[in-house]
Amino acid sequence: MKLTRSFRNCLTIIAALASVPLASADTFPARPVRLIVPFATGGTSDIVSRMLAKELSDEWKMSIVVDNRPGAGGILGSEIVARAAPDGYTLLMGTVATHGINASLYSKLPYDTVKDFDPVSLVASTPSVLMVHPSVPVSSVAEFIAYAKANPGKLNFGSSGNGSSHHLAGEMFNSEAGVKMVHVPYKGTAAAITDLLAGQIQLTIDTLPSAMPYVKSDKLKALGVTSTQRYRTLPDLPAIAESLPGYEIASWYGMLAPAGTPPDVIRKIGEDVGRIVRRTDFRDKLLAQGATPVGSTAEQFRTHIQNELAKWAKVVKSSGARVN
Repeated sequence: MKLTRSFRNCLTIIAALASVPLASADTFPARPVRLIVPFATGGTSDIVSRMLAKELSDEWKMSIVVDNRPGAGGILGSEIVARAAPDGYTLLMGTVATHGINASLYSKLPYDTVKDFDPVSLVASTPSVLMVHPSVPVSSVAEFIAYAKANPGKLNFGSSGNGSSHHLAGEMFNSEAGVKMVHVPYKGTAAAITDLLAGQIQLTIDTLPSAMPYVKSDKLKALGVTSTQRYRTLPDLPAIAESLPGYEIASWYGMLAPAGTPPDVIRKIGEDVGRIVRRTDFRDKLLAQGATPVGSTAEQFRTHIQNELAKWAKVVKSSGARVN
């Protein structure tokens, strides 16, 4: 049988690929690792990623390149990882948006949230903070609800984008408090806070690590945290649930790899991440930023993602939010 040139070329490529050894935990990492952050710099996912990347780089004696790829609520960066070679050298810092909300919010994603990723470890979680501009004449959540009811449609709340956890946090507040605030989407957390500081919008519900500098400096008025109870490092800041029972929003940050990454590589990365997160010095750094250390196993993280997908499907449906 005579083979065509194109068919012979295909056979050559297949043979070459077959000769490349799979990534092994014994030699990993043998070259720099890229950690994709699917959001802009300055946000909590970026903060947590850079903190962890520095520690992993020291641990592995190898560069960890943090690569911010914002866009479409985390979809652009997530797709890069979903399509990357499954060898452990391209990782994703997934969030409640990428692996909790987007599957229900978007009519179609360019990847499967579950099938195209291998969970590695849930790194940290954090509540958010309701912050208002100093010009808003309130000093508590209860006063804010009363003020919002008296001024329907006059309060603008910023978020990091349509369908983001910050957006849905605001929509949940609208629904549960019986108020009407107007959503203003931005391309990232930093841009929303910049306009909030300038008084262009009146409030935002942002993650605690991003909000912490403004809470401590009193540049913005922090009214409450979105956890069910007060946060340990800010005991004087009430929980929103104290004035609005049942209100709760939690963000989280976890490392994922492309589906098909060798299990021993997943295990090594997860064990190293867990060891770093359990270290007292690193835990203290996360807590100081307003993030609660977790450091789960891959299977624990997989279960967490499944639970989050189910939870946020209900929230998205009740909010009426939808992105085509």
